[in-house]
Amino acid sequence: MTIYRMPAHLSGFQRDMYIHLIDWKRRHLTDKPGHYAGHEYDAVLPEELKGQLPHLYKPIRQRFFDHQRTFHFKTHKFADHIASSQIACANLFLPIMAQPTVASSILKMVKPDMETIATDQLDSGFRIEFWDEIRNGSPSQKGLLGDHNRSTGTDADFAIAYRNHQGELNLWLIEHKLTEQEFTTCGGAKSKGRQLNKHSCDSIADILQNPDLCYYHSSCRYNYWNITAEHPTEFPRDNFLKTMGCPFKGGLNQLWRNQLLAIAIENSADWPYENVFFSVVHHPKNFALTASMQAFAALTGNSGRFFSFTSDSLVEQAKTVDSPELREWAAWYTNLYLF
Repeated sequence: MTIYRMPAHLSGFQRDMYIHLIDWKRRHLTDKPGHYAGHEYDAVLPEELKGQLPHLYKPIRQRFFDHQRTFHFKTHKFADHIASSQIACANLFLPIMAQPTVASSILKMVKPDMETIATDQLDSGFRIEFWDEIRNGSPSQKGLLGDHNRSTGTDADFAIAYRNHQGELNLWLIEHKLTEQEFTTCGGAKSKGRQLNKHSCDSIADILQNPDLCYYHSSCRYNYWNITAEHPTEFPRDNFLKTMGCPFKGGLNQLWRNQLLAIAIENSADWPYENVFFSVVHHPKNFALTASMQAFAALTGNSGRFFSFTSDSLVEQAKTVDSPELREWAAWYTNLYLF
């Protein structure tokens, strides 16, 4: 009987995905387990492979490291896990973006307003772990949301600059999820600095009237509620008032912050983008995120500024284009992630 050393508390999808990825790891990399928190796990790379990211698609591996040297984004803590969402995100988008003249014909399957990749923007049209950092700006800059520091802050897993059919320069922010069962929840609601006599998440009506009830607003001075209040079309007040407590205490928090980042960039004179959109891409068998995505879309009025899609939609389209390299990548990606 094959033994799989995995965490005990996994959903059915997570367990199936881990087994599939471990089998791939054993066939293509090594059958040695890795270690985390004093335990052996088969989905973790062994010590001698850590930092090498051998589960990055080989033709784009150097591009990933070159991009990282230029833009200084952090490799995630769990990048050496074969189920790393950061590495899966790079494996999905970097091979496509490596061929910008073909990329638009693949990406427009989920972003139909796309005409061409804006290769004159960002890094030939893309960024990994993107936030509104101004190049050559102050090292202490906090971004338009005011929440960036050395260890935390809102960013998009992948950003793509493109021109639409009218020639407008647009930006597309994308959050990638692989095995995650929920989006990042609100850290302020459980912060040790939160004061019970000062902060409260119980009534959205009260927070809208007095944002200082939110720890992130009064203690951290983040711009989340300021931007929300300034854009009632994107965040309809009537929809908010249908909820009991703060709708952003749970998994909608990450979606909210990424949408705020999109709105802030779109309205900033420091950035040239006419329209900025936000999306989530996820594994086609990961249904755990659906409730939060549907709730967020409804809360924001189903405006179309936010939408989701599955990774296989891009992979299947790549199999049809006139590019042997992309068809080879599509087969590789399918073998690794799509079971």
